[in-house]
Amino acid sequence: MPIYEYRCQGCDQLFQKLQSVSAGTKGITCPSCGSPRVERQLSVFASTSRAGAAATPASGCAPAGGG
Repeated sequence: MPIYEYRCQGCDQLFQKLQSVSAGTKGITCPSCGSPRVERQLSVFASTSRAGAAATPASGCAPAGGG
């Protein structure tokens, strides 16, 4: 299961939640203020090569079949 990042629209707090891909924001509340008004944020990660090239954003999708 992926970890999703959320931003509370009530207090602007950022927090993370481990949940299934098919789960929406229903039932998610802010751990700081308890508000149910939360918005899922776009999460990306960056990687660098061993040669020290600049970091580039990477998607979570990879091509199928490696042959």
